[in-house]
Amino acid sequence: MLSKRIIAVAKGRALSVQYMRGLGAVTAHTRRAQFHSSRLLQAETVKVPQMAESITEGTLKSWSKQVGDSVEADEEVATIETDKIDVSVNAPQSGKIVELLASEEDTVTVGQDLFVLEPGEAGASSSSPPPPKEEESKPQATSESAPPKEAEKPSTSEKQPAPAPQEKKPEPKKESKKEYKKDSKKESAAPPPAPVAGARTETRVKMNRMRLRIAERLKESQNAAASLTTFNEIDMSSLMSMRKKYKDEIQKEHDVKLGFMSAFAKACALALKEIPSANASIEGDEIVYRDYVDLSVAVATPKGLVTPVVRNIETMNFLQIEKEIAFLGKKARDGKLTLEDMAGGTFTISNGGVFGSLYGTPIINLPQAAVLGMHAIKEKPVVVDGQIVIRPIMVVALTYDHRLLDGREAVTFLVKVRDYVEDPRKMLLAP
Repeated sequence: MLSKRIIAVAKGRALSVQYMRGLGAVTAHTRRAQFHSSRLLQAETVKVPQMAESITEGTLKSWSKQVGDSVEADEEVATIETDKIDVSVNAPQSGKIVELLASEEDTVTVGQDLFVLEPGEAGASSSSPPPPKEEESKPQATSESAPPKEAEKPSTSEKQPAPAPQEKKPEPKKESKKEYKKDSKKESAAPPPAPVAGARTETRVKMNRMRLRIAERLKESQNAAASLTTFNEIDMSSLMSMRKKYKDEIQKEHDVKLGFMSAFAKACALALKEIPSANASIEGDEIVYRDYVDLSVAVATPKGLVTPVVRNIETMNFLQIEKEIAFLGKKARDGKLTLEDMAGGTFTISNGGVFGSLYGTPIINLPQAAVLGMHAIKEKPVVVDGQIVIRPIMVVALTYDHRLLDGREAVTFLVKVRDYVEDPRKMLLAP
């Protein structure tokens, strides 16, 4: 009876130990589950931000970060292309990218889920590399334990001496495989066949949103405006002489390159005051006249032509105009223009001369009334005081909306611009 009681007590203790072990495993599992669930609860889903009042969707152009990458607060994660500008999506806080919810070239709308961010320190991912060291240590441990097994193999080979002659047989086969591989490499190394003469290939590339928008606006301008173009020639001798005399001094003192755009911009601002209809626009059945001049400057970028705006240019001098145009031009080429940089504009200047254009008819940037086209400077023989002389001449073109401007006003405007540029001192005397 005593022995039976001892056995029963021992069994009870064993059951209690198993129960406690099971309870510990359950608690550990629940702790892990709580840990993971707490991390999931911390994850934040970042949505497509508001881009502008008139923009509701765009194309996801590229991901700057991938799953597993760490990001700092306000660091760029993705770029969305719209029909006007490229919008960068930044991380709201530092952490790690857990999931990407859209692919490149997908159309995304404002408020759509874009990616999942797990908050944390940006450098946290750098603490993850140590585990591979542990993994590297494991193969070392196995390699250390491997010698005993190798030691066991000789004992088995001693018992079976027959395999020795069998090892000699596969040698010629291996050599034949090597020879076959060498022959195949020689065949693969053979030069590819030359392309057939006169081959006709085609490549189709999807138009980006900005190019599509530009196409729509240009066609809209041709259809809506009663466009007409008038030309004139400008003797650039005086302006070129002034630029040559002062450009080095201005570059040294103000770190600004003195170009021709500032002179033409200032001349247009003064001429627009005298011909206000060239600075107006049509809205419905009304004409809107403006007392200020917001100049749109056409800038060529890899994605298309953009027109950032220099505001209140009538209040600026040459240096201020050059600084602002250079600043906006750099932003345009870097793809960092905002909607505010391109909104508005009452008159446009397009300088095709930088690409060597001699003549051209620019297209009106609606709802504006006119656009001035500058061209390349070429030396030409002209008559001055009854004598033929060689002068640097630029052909300028003014395309205007005949619904707003009559021919008299358009030609008068272009002549005033010509007079101001041919003698820049007149700009100081303008009212």
